[in-house]
Amino acid sequence: MIESVAKGIWLGFCIAAPVGPIGTLVLKKSLKWGFRTGLVCGMGAALADLCYGLAASAGVRLTSAYSRPIAVVGGLLLLWLAWKSWQELPPQETHNLPQEHPLRNFATTFLLTLSNPMTILSFAALIASSGSQTPEWLVAGIFAGSMLWWIILSAASSWAARFIEIRGFLLNRAAAITLAAFGIWAIYSKGLK
Repeated sequence: MIESVAKGIWLGFCIAAPVGPIGTLVLKKSLKWGFRTGLVCGMGAALADLCYGLAASAGVRLTSAYSRPIAVVGGLLLLWLAWKSWQELPPQETHNLPQEHPLRNFATTFLLTLSNPMTILSFAALIASSGSQTPEWLVAGIFAGSMLWWIILSAASSWAARFIEIRGFLLNRAAAITLAAFGIWAIYSKGLK
């Protein structure tokens, strides 16, 4: 059991850590609104990882008939977020505006993470290759490892925001370009091929 949890923590951390659209979103939210907002966003991604891990450990596979529409919807959602980010006011102009509701931040990252059909295939491969006799503990470890990454990213970026002057305009534009690139890639490579 302990070995499965430890292996799962390592796998969850490694799956969450590469910078992608979710990491970009969590980083941006943490820089702008602080640790708690980034953590809530990360929790959405970690819960989606948990769902995919449970599905993979139960032997559920997405058929090719469903992976394309899911990839297209996920790509369109990323493009919509890119457009919103491009039009967003810089942080110095938004300090009097209310924060987004935490449930909205959570739901956004949860749905974005679920919209990547390759994630379930990654989890299926990881769980199958782990040789774990207790896949449920491996999945629990994956959730813990994913949360560990989001805690580290949220804490580090909100801490760094106190010491560096963030150019909101540049942050919004960089996040928008990154999210748009991931959205176009998802639609083209997974949805249209």
